[in-house]
Amino acid sequence: MGGVALDDGPSGVNAPDGGWGWAVLFGCFVITGFSYAFPKAVSVFVKELMREFGVGYRDTAWVSSIILAMLYGSGPLCSVLVNRFGCRPVMMVGGIFASMGMILAAFSTNIIHIYLCTGVITGLGLALNFQPSLIMLNRYFSEKRPLANGLAAAGSPVALCCLSPLGQVLQYYYGWRGGFLILGGILLNCCACGALMRPLTAPKKADTPGHEDSQEPAPKAKAKAQLLDFSVFRDRGFVIYTVAASIMVLGLFVPPLFVVSYAKELGNEDTKSALLLAILGLVDIFARPTCGIIAGLKWVRPHCVYLFSFALVFNGITDLIGSQSKDYASLVVFCIFFGISYGMVGALQFEVLMAIVGTQKFSSAIGLVLLMEAIAVLVGPPSAGQLLDYTKNYMFVFLLAGTEVVLSAFVLAICNFLFIKKKPAQTEAALEAGQTAAELEHLSKTSREEPQRANGDTENQEEQRGSMAQDDPEGSTPTEAFQQDRHAQNGAVSSNPETNL
Repeated sequence: MGGVALDDGPSGVNAPDGGWGWAVLFGCFVITGFSYAFPKAVSVFVKELMREFGVGYRDTAWVSSIILAMLYGSGPLCSVLVNRFGCRPVMMVGGIFASMGMILAAFSTNIIHIYLCTGVITGLGLALNFQPSLIMLNRYFSEKRPLANGLAAAGSPVALCCLSPLGQVLQYYYGWRGGFLILGGILLNCCACGALMRPLTAPKKADTPGHEDSQEPAPKAKAKAQLLDFSVFRDRGFVIYTVAASIMVLGLFVPPLFVVSYAKELGNEDTKSALLLAILGLVDIFARPTCGIIAGLKWVRPHCVYLFSFALVFNGITDLIGSQSKDYASLVVFCIFFGISYGMVGALQFEVLMAIVGTQKFSSAIGLVLLMEAIAVLVGPPSAGQLLDYTKNYMFVFLLAGTEVVLSAFVLAICNFLFIKKKPAQTEAALEAGQTAAELEHLSKTSREEPQRANGDTENQEEQRGSMAQDDPEGSTPTEAFQQDRHAQNGAVSSNPETNL
């Protein structure tokens, strides 16, 4: 868990770490921005919805909550669809759903229609875009993956700085119904981002003698494919990460939701209080890619899980100290440090998960993790609000949030140190070699397994190699002949829904 899982993806093609991957990164940047910022942008229309349907704050707050619940809770469904149909078609259908939900919501006659259209349909559409975009980013980047994750995660604060003011302008000129229609049109850009997710393809195999047999194992690989791989729960590193992440989200999202109200409680005007979120977002924009660069350093990357734990401790302690704020200046300092730590967490959370499970199991792992986090997302902010109603003091809300985040950091770091066996020498060597390490490991594993499948007995390996040497017209060694066959296999793409598009 402390190291990085290097593999060459389900299609047998190594991550290019560039090229078209930068277009994939741009699409993931936009999708991440829509997914995290859109629930907050919809909250701009709260007062208009309250006046239109005669409901209170509690009823309208469910709109954003349902979007977030769909974004996290539909993780396993997204995993199944991606493993069945591939990332590109799932994302394009998700873009249509996201847009259609906002357009239908513009014709709503009661708040229930808003829940179903904006919350369920649009939330599902965003989920069908968010998770596959991360999967494709993981497939296109390996050595540069920490930087790619940091840049993609920066889409969240950038979109928040753009969508919230845009929502206010749309509400002023067109009302909430016109604003929903326009936002629905904007969400069609998810389809364009989905079109950027071009599947990785291998070069065509040369039509040379002796390569026909290299395609025989393909049906077996297809038979082993699973729509949702629950075997990740046998990985102790994944279980530890899932528990820690669930505790983390209980308090991670609470301070941004309450800091503006906290400032107003201290006697600051509305405009001045709202500026705190702008400060937090601006710092967050630069913190995420910077942390991605740091996480990608050769001597840092094998221990990225501990860097993630440090980011959580940093964030939690910031909450604990910020709970003692008594004036506007101290809240500004709090937002600066919270923006740095929040950006670090955002840049590292999926990078650490990718490092734990690798590319092949990531599509299933992220869906299961998001499902567990969905439960915590539904519990965390409402619990903080209930605590505020009971105590009438924001200090206890920030203390609770900070304690939960720090606890998650200790669970992650201590359990990783105690229960995960690490091999530093092998990990560092694999990182230095990059994709070559994965290829050599795969070659070594296959060289041990194929003679067993051919003869059914490990004692016949030497005999098989001798016969291969005799049949070779050019007198090449058995190892060279085997490497040529493996090279032919790497050139042929195994059955994958994306490669058929």
